[in-house]
Amino acid sequence: MIALSRRNIELLLLFFVSISIFVSFFLVSQTTGQPAENALRIAGFLSSMFIVLHIANRHFIREADPALLPLSAFLSGLGLVMIWRLKPDLAIAQAIWVLAGTAAILVVLSLLKRYQWLKDYKYTWAIAGIILLFAPAFIGVERGGAKLWLNFGPVSFQPAEMAKILFVLFLAAYLEEKRELLSISTKRVFGFWLPELKHLGPLIVMWLISLVILVLERDLGTSLLFFGLFLSMLYVATGRPIYVTFGTLLFIAGATACYFAFSHVQARVDIWLDPWIDPSGKGYQIIQSIFAIASGGLTGAGLGLGHPTLIPAVQTDFIFSSIAEELGLLGSVAVVLSFLLFILRGLKIALLAKDDFGRLVAVGLASVFALQSFSIIGGTTKLIPLTGVTLPYMSYGGSSILMNFILLALLLVISAKGASQVE
Repeated sequence: MIALSRRNIELLLLFFVSISIFVSFFLVSQTTGQPAENALRIAGFLSSMFIVLHIANRHFIREADPALLPLSAFLSGLGLVMIWRLKPDLAIAQAIWVLAGTAAILVVLSLLKRYQWLKDYKYTWAIAGIILLFAPAFIGVERGGAKLWLNFGPVSFQPAEMAKILFVLFLAAYLEEKRELLSISTKRVFGFWLPELKHLGPLIVMWLISLVILVLERDLGTSLLFFGLFLSMLYVATGRPIYVTFGTLLFIAGATACYFAFSHVQARVDIWLDPWIDPSGKGYQIIQSIFAIASGGLTGAGLGLGHPTLIPAVQTDFIFSSIAEELGLLGSVAVVLSFLLFILRGLKIALLAKDDFGRLVAVGLASVFALQSFSIIGGTTKLIPLTGVTLPYMSYGGSSILMNFILLALLLVISAKGASQVE
């Protein structure tokens, strides 16, 4: 039996993904009456972008993980199919953002032949991340009850998408430097051994940042995302579960206090607990989402044959609901498994990384990807309160696509510099 190289495995997987994308676009064109030529053009454009990235991987990072690019191609392709089915006029804009994401990956691959230099600018990443994170609270626009966007003329930008990557870089560099101090316990508090209070400062600061986000930007998802990111990286750096326990209790206490202090937080939670208290108002979105998921059944109504457009903002916050309705349980499980596989590959890359900084960056990127995916899928299925974050690679939105492509590039670079074999 001939053993395939990693790049040949990647190419083979991309071939199957491309076929599924072409078939999906063609089916949508047949069921919705849209021109088949347009469908094939968009599918061809998307497939060509990922072939370009495959060629770049062969040139820059021959030993990179072979599964990440096909997984992101599948998720991006299916997302673009659904956007074209739901809002055809937005599909071209999304395709342009995929082109921008492709260009961003090429830039990262060419500049980060040695990614370790990123840790020398950790405080620069921290300051830039904080500015981006809090800018919407003061000059942003509100959508769906959350202030997460900045408007620059006709272009909207969600700065938290960029901030999450900058925070990963800062935390990875900081924790690599301070991990020993954070691992040493010198004080006993309520039966738990803890390090010096000054070393717990970052935990308190990140807790306060998450609460400020919750209060000013009115979004539980972004607040949970950044605090969860910090706890996961802190646990990996120190190996001490007490930080996770203590941090989780802090977040629950802060969120509970915000629930009683601020009406917008209370409204989000109340609608989550019982959307039928306002079925034609604030509860309308989640009710329609639940109906769409339920009507999908096992195999779904078929691409283009459901009614997901009844859900407001379906192309952004509720694209998973549209997939569940038209592709059913089987299709939605395939999507969830793709996200899980992406996260698993990210964690595998972290385990095989040769340096602590690369290991922590990979863990942080995988964690933020996992938390964001969980937040939006959990919100649309009523598992947790609805959040304003986007579903990576699938939801309509330029900043989300661009930053998740950069996330992909960083993981690919780290995997290429890591162990000789990632299976």
